[in-house]
Amino acid sequence: MTPLLKRYLAEVKSESRHCINQQKDIITEADIAHLPAPVQEYFHVCRYVGREKKMCAHIEWKEMWIKMSPKQKWITLQGMQFNGVTAPSRIVYMRAKVAGFYALEARDKFQEGHGNMLIKLLRYFTMTDAKGPEMDVSALVTVLSESLLVPAYALQPYIKWTQVNDRAAAATLTHKGLTVNGVFHFNDKGEAIRFETDDRYQSGKHGSFKKLKWFATISEYIEKDGRLIPSTVSAAWQEGPEIFEYYKGKIDNIT
Repeated sequence: MTPLLKRYLAEVKSESRHCINQQKDIITEADIAHLPAPVQEYFHVCRYVGREKKMCAHIEWKEMWIKMSPKQKWITLQGMQFNGVTAPSRIVYMRAKVAGFYALEARDKFQEGHGNMLIKLLRYFTMTDAKGPEMDVSALVTVLSESLLVPAYALQPYIKWTQVNDRAAAATLTHKGLTVNGVFHFNDKGEAIRFETDDRYQSGKHGSFKKLKWFATISEYIEKDGRLIPSTVSAAWQEGPEIFEYYKGKIDNIT
């Protein structure tokens, strides 16, 4: 086990303490009554009403790919992910093969009010250790983008909802002095299909950051344990008319 994987597991263990002795509440109609109509419909369509309000989740990725620039080829990743709800958190571990073996590792997280992207080469050499106010905001808005993957997020007082129209709802997440915003779009079936925000920073050379439009897209759902969960997802930056899709993946389960 590599040092970075050990760090990931330790951070997940630390966050998991918030889930111990949690009361096993059930999501009720009263819980979702304050949500905008399209979000309420999503809870019904995905069959979350009447199910346990899970405060921690492991997102099990079947496939993951990433591009570091528009001209590069897709890189295949393996990874694992933990999301915590009580105090909003998100911790992801990824690794990629170089020359036939797993030479690159990354840990991306929002935890205790701060974001951090840490990338290691050959276990011990730090390639990137991005942190600071821009990473804090970017990592928190990523949590917001996943608030319908782990639906207990959507019911927490730190997220405020407003209806945009019959097929869109805006959300604002406030935590530890940070506030981020985004809009969720839904199709005619009531499924969430897109999240977009202007509150995310793209990292550049020499520690620079640039705020760009960012969106995540869900193109497929699968049935697991009697509920529908997003399966095929992607993420992209938009600068003017140019769109750069840099991440795509398939979720096998959310437990």
